[in-house]
Amino acid sequence: MCVALVVDDDPTQQLIISKLLKTIGLNVIFASDGVEALSQVKLFNPVLVVLDVIMPKMNGYEVCKQLKSDEKTRHLPVVMYSGQEKEFSFSLGSKPDADAYLSKLCQHQELINTVNHFLPHESTYS
Repeated sequence: MCVALVVDDDPTQQLIISKLLKTIGLNVIFASDGVEALSQVKLFNPVLVVLDVIMPKMNGYEVCKQLKSDEKTRHLPVVMYSGQEKEFSFSLGSKPDADAYLSKLCQHQELINTVNHFLPHESTYS
Protein backbone atom coordinates (compact mmCIF):
# COMPACT_ATOMS: atom_id res chain seq x y z
CA MET A 1 0.00 0.00 0.00
CA CYS A 2 1.26 3.48 -0.85
CA VAL A 3 1.97 6.11 1.80
CA ALA A 4 0.85 9.74 1.70
CA LEU A 5 2.26 12.42 3.99
CA VAL A 6 -0.19 14.93 5.46
CA VAL A 7 1.52 18.04 6.81
CA ASP A 8 -0.69 20.27 8.96
CA ASP A 9 -0.32 21.72 12.45
CA ASP A 10 -4.06 21.26 13.11
CA PRO A 11 -4.89 17.73 14.39
CA THR A 12 -8.50 18.07 13.22
CA GLN A 13 -7.36 18.79 9.67
CA GLN A 14 -4.94 15.87 9.86
CA LEU A 15 -7.84 13.58 10.80
CA ILE A 16 -10.15 14.87 8.06
CA ILE A 17 -7.52 14.56 5.33
CA SER A 18 -6.42 11.17 6.63
CA LYS A 19 -9.95 9.77 6.47
CA LEU A 20 -10.34 11.00 2.89
CA LEU A 21 -7.03 9.52 1.76
CA LYS A 22 -7.76 6.21 3.46
CA THR A 23 -11.00 5.89 1.46
CA ILE A 24 -8.87 5.64 -1.68
CA GLY A 25 -6.54 3.05 -0.19
CA LEU A 26 -3.60 5.12 1.03
CA ASN A 27 -1.72 4.71 4.27
CA VAL A 28 -1.23 8.09 5.89
CA ILE A 29 1.61 9.49 7.97
CA PHE A 30 1.68 12.94 9.55
CA ALA A 31 3.92 15.88 10.25
CA SER A 32 2.91 18.94 12.28
CA ASP A 33 5.49 21.36 10.90
CA GLY A 34 7.80 21.80 7.94
CA VAL A 35 10.93 20.48 9.61
CA GLU A 36 9.15 17.27 10.63
CA ALA A 37 7.74 16.98 7.10
CA LEU A 38 11.19 16.92 5.50
CA SER A 39 12.27 14.27 7.98
CA GLN A 40 9.18 12.13 7.28
CA VAL A 41 9.80 12.30 3.54
CA LYS A 42 13.32 10.92 4.02
CA LEU A 43 12.16 8.18 6.40
CA PHE A 44 9.03 6.94 4.62
CA ASN A 45 9.38 7.89 0.94
CA PRO A 46 5.71 8.82 0.44
CA VAL A 47 4.06 8.85 -2.99
CA LEU A 48 2.46 12.24 -2.35
CA VAL A 49 2.51 15.15 0.12
CA VAL A 50 -0.56 17.17 1.14
CA LEU A 51 0.95 20.34 2.55
CA ASP A 52 -0.56 23.17 4.59
CA VAL A 53 0.86 26.64 4.04
CA ILE A 54 0.99 28.31 7.44
CA MET A 55 2.82 26.15 10.00
CA PRO A 56 5.39 26.58 12.75
CA LYS A 57 9.16 26.22 12.23
CA MET A 58 8.99 26.14 8.43
CA ASN A 59 6.02 27.08 6.25
CA GLY A 60 4.65 25.05 3.39
CA TYR A 61 6.26 27.22 0.72
CA GLU A 62 9.72 26.54 2.14
CA VAL A 63 9.03 22.80 2.45
CA CYS A 64 7.85 22.67 -1.15
CA LYS A 65 10.88 24.65 -2.33
CA GLN A 66 13.26 22.25 -0.56
CA LEU A 67 11.48 19.16 -1.88
CA LYS A 68 11.46 20.45 -5.46
CA SER A 69 15.11 21.52 -5.34
CA ASP A 70 16.35 18.11 -4.13
CA GLU A 71 17.24 15.58 -6.84
CA LYS A 72 15.74 12.73 -4.77
CA THR A 73 12.37 14.40 -4.15
CA ARG A 74 11.83 16.81 -7.04
CA HIS A 75 9.29 14.48 -8.70
CA LEU A 76 7.34 13.90 -5.47
CA PRO A 77 3.85 15.36 -6.04
CA VAL A 78 3.04 18.19 -3.63
CA VAL A 79 -0.53 19.37 -3.13
CA MET A 80 -0.66 22.71 -1.30
CA TYR A 81 -3.83 22.65 0.83
CA SER A 82 -4.60 25.91 2.59
CA GLY A 83 -7.37 27.25 4.78
CA GLN A 84 -7.48 30.56 2.95
CA GLU A 85 -7.37 31.08 -0.79
CA LYS A 86 -5.55 34.40 -0.32
CA GLU A 87 -2.52 32.40 0.83
CA PHE A 88 -2.15 31.31 -2.79
CA SER A 89 -1.65 34.81 -4.13
CA PHE A 90 1.98 34.96 -5.22
CA SER A 91 4.16 37.80 -6.28
CA LEU A 92 5.82 37.39 -9.66
CA GLY A 93 8.51 34.73 -9.52
CA SER A 94 7.77 33.65 -5.93
CA LYS A 95 5.34 30.80 -6.66
CA PRO A 96 6.61 27.52 -5.24
CA ASP A 97 6.62 24.59 -7.63
CA ALA A 98 3.76 22.69 -6.04
CA ASP A 99 1.88 20.35 -8.35
CA ALA A 100 -1.57 21.54 -7.24
CA TYR A 101 -3.18 24.16 -5.04
CA LEU A 102 -6.47 23.56 -3.22
CA SER A 103 -8.40 25.48 -0.61
CA LYS A 104 -9.53 23.58 2.48
CA LEU A 105 -12.91 25.07 1.62
CA CYS A 106 -13.13 22.88 -1.51
CA GLN A 107 -15.39 19.85 -1.73
CA HIS A 108 -13.81 16.68 -0.34
CA GLN A 109 -14.19 15.00 -3.72
CA GLU A 110 -11.94 17.66 -5.27
CA LEU A 111 -9.12 16.69 -2.91
CA ILE A 112 -9.67 13.00 -3.66
CA ASN A 113 -9.68 13.64 -7.42
CA THR A 114 -6.51 15.73 -7.19
CA VAL A 115 -4.69 13.10 -5.13
CA ASN A 116 -5.82 10.33 -7.50
CA HIS A 117 -4.43 12.31 -10.42
CA PHE A 118 -0.93 12.22 -8.90
CA LEU A 119 -0.87 8.60 -7.74
CA PRO A 120 1.32 6.13 -9.62
CA HIS A 121 -0.45 4.95 -12.79
CA GLU A 122 -0.03 1.28 -12.00
CA SER A 123 -2.04 1.67 -8.80
CA THR A 124 -5.53 0.31 -8.37
CA TYR A 125 -6.97 3.24 -6.44
CA SER A 126 -10.53 4.38 -7.04
